[in-house]
Amino acid sequence: MSKHFFSFLEDSIKNHWDAPAITDYETDFTMTYGEIAEHIAQLHLLFREMGLQKGEKVALSGRNTVNWAISFLAVNTYEAVAVSILPDFHADSIHALVNHSEASLLFVGPSVWENLEAEKMPELKGIVSLKNFELVQAKSAVVKKAFAVKDQLFSQHFPQGLQMRDIAYPKNNFDDLAVINYTSGTTSAPKGVMLTYRSISSNVEFGQDRIPNQVGWNIVSMLPLAHMFGLTFEFLYQLAGGCHVYFLSKTPSPQVLMKAFAETSPYMILTVPLVIEKIFKKTVFPVIQKPVMKVLWNIPGINRVLRNAVKKKLMTAFGGQLRYLIIGGAALNNEVENCLKQIRFPYTVGYGMTECGPLLGYEDWKHFVKTSCGKPVHRIELRIDSADPYKEVGEIQVKGDNVMLGYYKNTEATEAIFTQDSWMRTGDLGLVDKQGNIYIKGRSKSMILGSSGQNIYPEEIEDKLNNLPLVVESVVVERDEKLVAIVYPDFEAAGGDSKEDEINEVMEQNRLRLNKILPAFARVMKIELVKKEFEKTPKRSIKRFLYK
Repeated sequence: MSKHFFSFLEDSIKNHWDAPAITDYETDFTMTYGEIAEHIAQLHLLFREMGLQKGEKVALSGRNTVNWAISFLAVNTYEAVAVSILPDFHADSIHALVNHSEASLLFVGPSVWENLEAEKMPELKGIVSLKNFELVQAKSAVVKKAFAVKDQLFSQHFPQGLQMRDIAYPKNNFDDLAVINYTSGTTSAPKGVMLTYRSISSNVEFGQDRIPNQVGWNIVSMLPLAHMFGLTFEFLYQLAGGCHVYFLSKTPSPQVLMKAFAETSPYMILTVPLVIEKIFKKTVFPVIQKPVMKVLWNIPGINRVLRNAVKKKLMTAFGGQLRYLIIGGAALNNEVENCLKQIRFPYTVGYGMTECGPLLGYEDWKHFVKTSCGKPVHRIELRIDSADPYKEVGEIQVKGDNVMLGYYKNTEATEAIFTQDSWMRTGDLGLVDKQGNIYIKGRSKSMILGSSGQNIYPEEIEDKLNNLPLVVESVVVERDEKLVAIVYPDFEAAGGDSKEDEINEVMEQNRLRLNKILPAFARVMKIELVKKEFEKTPKRSIKRFLYK
């Protein structure tokens, strides 16, 4: 049995009462662990007064803030079901997801609320502002009354103020529904991932066992809290160890991000390959790819000095205290990964999905094997659906404590994702080696079947193409049984989009170079340019389905 996340939370509150816990980075508004407990207690009394029942749904939609974090913890520890909805979804989608979840209360950020219409969410008893916890709309007289007396409730219940001995959260609910997390903003047959307290607790416990942290260590929370990666590994697991979390409320520019790293000196950064690859292309490769440096880079003795200098420069850029750089969401560029290994940077590539709350694969950077995405995490079994999982690519399937119950009110999608013997299909294709390292070869949905029956994994072609001159990112698609690479080029490095003819010439050279290292059945017939970056999901993976 896992240790309950609420046990970790109680211990942190009692052991670090006066330590800073969460901060809105832009305004420097901070709450200590003791203040978190007070706000949770205030909201619990409010929920009880308004008649909120255990298991009722409470939706949250807003940017990463201290108040979002407090709301989630209060809902979760009250044993209501937190329904997390990304603030970037269209207003119609938010209306639809609030209705689909049957939420009775909505906590909403100001930028989200200005686009919503209360009458389109008729089942809500109340709508609460995440700016100040004021009631902005209520149909129920009971809810209105509860909000009118919320301050008196606390002073009546805790006349001497909240004491450490008052902190006690329920822990006999491992298999109860804790969170419904909507994976997309679709309004037809939406997929609300149902995660239990067991799943969240198992993820948090794994973090504490294998990626230990402690009071006084900082992290910048930049992934959306409405996304399981952001929620679990930039917030909940940090609180379990007594860390200090800084929330970035807006999608940060690289400049804002690097400033935040410099000012907070995070012990861990959780990011996607694109961010790291951009840093390398702009700051590292221009230095180490000069002809003289290429020679010196591989001369024993001298190379150690050079590699240490590059490592130190990167460490300083990340704030100087980095212990773990955890990359996920897509394959890491081969050239970038080689360099990270050579300079002994503390990076690892993990593997996860919302349906597992989120972790499936991880390995400490000292033992991490290049091009893999770790080994199965604690309390998870993993199998490859093929005759020879070491050599023959098959779908990765999993079972264990982290795995979801299914999709909320979507029996068809739930039945489709589980096998008859109750393993969950990840939709990813891969292999394992004898040591248990997982190697992802592509998404089953994005795999292209060649004309002679060969399996073509576009991600592997893209990885090679992205290493070539002026290529920022790419998507390989099939048209008329031929492969076409859609490329977003580095217009800035090329001298502007007026240089399109020159860029096309470079791309044709890239295509010829690429095809020399690809098997005949996987060769690219054409490179097509796009003028803007590819659309991304909240975790910065390219929305492949948009490109044909």
